[in-house]
Amino acid sequence: MVSLHPQIKPFSMRRNTLYTLLTAVLLIVIIQSCGKDPYVPEKDKPEEEKPYVPAERVAGKVAIHYVTYYGTTIPDPKLITHINYAFAELYVSNNVYQGFKLQGKESRFKSIVDLKHVNPDLKVLLSFTHLVSNADNSQGGGFSAMAKTDEGRKAFAKDCLAFIEEWGIDGIDIDWEFPGLSWSGHACDPAVDVENHVLLMKQLRATLGTKYLLTYAGYVMDKKSVSTGMRYIDIAGVNPYVDYVNVMTYDMDEQPHHHSALRSANAYYDCVRAVANYTSAGVPPDKIVLGIPFYGRRSFSKSPTAISYKKILTMDQAVYKTDNWDNAASVPYVTTIADGKFYCGYDNQQSITLKGTWANGLGLKGMMCWEYDGDDAKGTLRKAVWEAVMKK
Repeated sequence: MVSLHPQIKPFSMRRNTLYTLLTAVLLIVIIQSCGKDPYVPEKDKPEEEKPYVPAERVAGKVAIHYVTYYGTTIPDPKLITHINYAFAELYVSNNVYQGFKLQGKESRFKSIVDLKHVNPDLKVLLSFTHLVSNADNSQGGGFSAMAKTDEGRKAFAKDCLAFIEEWGIDGIDIDWEFPGLSWSGHACDPAVDVENHVLLMKQLRATLGTKYLLTYAGYVMDKKSVSTGMRYIDIAGVNPYVDYVNVMTYDMDEQPHHHSALRSANAYYDCVRAVANYTSAGVPPDKIVLGIPFYGRRSFSKSPTAISYKKILTMDQAVYKTDNWDNAASVPYVTTIADGKFYCGYDNQQSITLKGTWANGLGLKGMMCWEYDGDDAKGTLRKAVWEAVMKK
């Protein structure tokens, strides 16, 4: 039969077409659903990672980070109370102090100081090193030479005050490592360095007044007599002049021992013994800041000497076991899988938490970290430090 309207198909043909279309749609739905996860009830779906909310800051507590001139990271000012900018170096010629300069580019320092606009409560201190790195400088006597004379101490203190006022920062941190000792080639004089270090801190306090902070990086032990005089820092001697001390409770040994153990009879030193030296010398607990390394110490001479925390996380798991734990020392460590030997000790979230509980129990002021760039991209260690310090 020939349709009078060739554009319109007979009903039977339209029915067949409709059936074909429905079959095709159903087939497409079946194909697309293949390989997909089955429906997961709302209550069984995995929870999304909650945004990190820092603990509320506790008045008087500090979370201090050394931020270096050669670093590339801009710190998160919400998780820091104080930044020690590392470093500035002395210029000394023929044993006469000439002034000081920042190490590295001034723009790096400015980017750190600008964080005070983000967090008005953030304190920034300029840290001074005993080392020389600027191309236009040479050792020339360093701290030892500058601190030997009243004129040198006064000139340095005056320059520090001028720098603080020019940049609008909050204080000075002295990292003379250490009076009466030279383990990095810098000048030293055991006969007078320890005493002159005290005189230097006294002069800085007199010049800076109480408006600005004055701190120092402290060794794990008190001053010590040697055949030619004294070495290290007179803890009791400098205590009246400083706001607090950043105790370097790391690099206290090398493999096969932990370098930052909370307590370890095998290591050369540990946190417990180091802090006890300061309290025994009359330093109140609330002026003591516990040092935390953001790296593992392999050795002081074998390469690699140190490994940042973020690199430890990426070590070849077929070669290294990185999650060993020492209950007695309260720190993790790395071993080589082939022979099980101790490779390096370090700190992680768990050890920082335990150290924080111990430090808070003693009434310590907080924690100091060397150095910010060693943390991973998630900020695991800096978050752990903040939480450990601000835990109520």
